[in-house]
Amino acid sequence: MTTMMVVQQPQPVMVSTDSNQWSSGICDCCDDVPQCCFAFWCFPCFACKTAKDYGECLCLPLLDGFGAIPPITLALRASMRHRYGITGTICNDCVYSFFCGPCSWCQMSREMKARFQPITLINARAK
Repeated sequence: MTTMMVVQQPQPVMVSTDSNQWSSGICDCCDDVPQCCFAFWCFPCFACKTAKDYGECLCLPLLDGFGAIPPITLALRASMRHRYGITGTICNDCVYSFFCGPCSWCQMSREMKARFQPITLINARAK
């Protein structure tokens, strides 16, 4: 009876997207048509889902209606730029949040999809 001994375990392979730019432009809604349609038909639901996917409170985007400049959209956009190392300014975030709210949320959703890389561990057993 011979048994095989594994000398080296397989290591997880991780490919990351490291860029200091947004993966898509503010008006690139055609890059993800289902998300764009969801945002168009039910924007509050889309914003809440995107905030939850980012790790924030589900109902947080509903507070955007209480300010001249949507504070939650602005804060989440700035936070995402900081987390992913994306260059930009708070001034640009402010303009995009105020004039292009739905497009800004769609861009953030696409960015999370592009940056999210699940880790898959492979269990190899010798027979």
